[in-house]
Amino acid sequence: MDQNSGKIQKDLEFVRETLRTAELYHSATAIIGFDRETICPKKAMAAEGEVSAFLGSQAFRLTKSDEFIKAAENLYQNRDLLDELDRVMAVQLHRRYSKVRNITPEMNYEDSLIRSRAYENWLNGKRSADFSVFAPSLREVRDMFLRNDRLREEHSGDPYDDFLDDHERGVTQADLDEWFGRFKERMIPLMGKILKSGKRIRTDFLSRTVTDEQQRKMARYILQVLHYDFDRGTFATTEHPFTNSLGRDDVRITTNYKPNQFTANIYTVAHEGGHALFEQLQPREHLEHFIDSGKTSGMHESVSRFYENVIGRSPEFISLIFPKAKEIFAEQLSDVTERELYEGVNTVTPTLVRTEADEFTYTFHIILRYELEKEIVNGRCGIEDLPGMWNRKYREYLGIEPTNDREGILQDVHWTFAFGYFPTYALGNMYNAMYYNRMKEEFDVPAAVLAGDFGKINGWMAENVFRRADLIPPKQWIREICGRDFTPDDYISYLEKKYGAIYEI
Repeated sequence: MDQNSGKIQKDLEFVRETLRTAELYHSATAIIGFDRETICPKKAMAAEGEVSAFLGSQAFRLTKSDEFIKAAENLYQNRDLLDELDRVMAVQLHRRYSKVRNITPEMNYEDSLIRSRAYENWLNGKRSADFSVFAPSLREVRDMFLRNDRLREEHSGDPYDDFLDDHERGVTQADLDEWFGRFKERMIPLMGKILKSGKRIRTDFLSRTVTDEQQRKMARYILQVLHYDFDRGTFATTEHPFTNSLGRDDVRITTNYKPNQFTANIYTVAHEGGHALFEQLQPREHLEHFIDSGKTSGMHESVSRFYENVIGRSPEFISLIFPKAKEIFAEQLSDVTERELYEGVNTVTPTLVRTEADEFTYTFHIILRYELEKEIVNGRCGIEDLPGMWNRKYREYLGIEPTNDREGILQDVHWTFAFGYFPTYALGNMYNAMYYNRMKEEFDVPAAVLAGDFGKINGWMAENVFRRADLIPPKQWIREICGRDFTPDDYISYLEKKYGAIYEI
């Protein structure tokens, strides 16, 4: 072994050892984060936030040490001499380091506190339906992101493009403006036709009162159907549902129970279950090489919304779960047919809350947020003006308007910790429509759903969708899966076909 090879091997071992220690700190902060958003007492939240910030700062210090940086940068400079997975790790570390090289541990600690305060103020503002409670934190978070963007060594010159790239590598505002513009061009007229359709869909049973225990049973059943591994995860309730990987064999999801919206829990669980399957079924060697965070947000949202909508709202899935639903919700579904349940969960009704939106109108909620984010980041609007802008855009796109901030601008937690995330939900819809069409070329997917054969479906996803997600950027990823470049047209056509049939137009 020559001197250079020996140095590379020594650096590789040191980087892996340091990342393993940092991973332990991150796992601890994730456990605290899960506790804060599920069962933490209200008066303990600030203290837990401080503990989480401290632990996170320790991990940050490890990967900001001169020794670690020199070793990681040496691996990056010699990446062509590494095997594929170590090369990906070196590239990811360099990409990450270029963003934080000029962020001191003290600044990182303060940033953690800013996010923690923002979450508390968002929660309090939502509970009181008062945006003014959260507004100072939103301004603080925005300013923090802009400051950190200026400190990056590599940036595009447009902060919002940088934030988009953080979540969806290689995707820009120019891309989104084109793709979302094509969506609006075809979907706004179709929504008008649907809302004017003479087809009447029965929905009265969807608001019948159910118990939390009934919903808990249904949630567990849905996860079992999807083959979620309960030996490596669990589920709980929270204000805003999420999925979090707390460790290599600990992927947890959350939901919430609304007494008069029992299907919301079903689809929340299917959505979060999709996120969890992505983590549980990823290649084990990616964990061993510390590259399991290479998946983009859009990749992840494509999977969660694939299980939630493409599979979960299909007639075959409704047929599969209908007997169990009738058993658990015996009184509430006593006079409901399978077809009525299918049409009920696919009814198109503009609503104020994104997480309760139907599959068809959902993307309008995302486009609205994307357009406001650009204004916030680019400073083209005052923070205090946002509720009014939010309400006007809801009226423009969906013909409805919030009556308070809780059901309006305070409904989502995302602006407490990120900008540029929201568009990935819409991209996820567009990605999964493409790979669903590819999957159907290889086997009869509806028949597999009807038979409950999620081993086959998940196996295809693991091989084609999950296997390379950590390794390559999204435009290359979708091209490898489908054999063609990204387009929003598959998703647009999917909606046109599905809802044209349901509404007989």
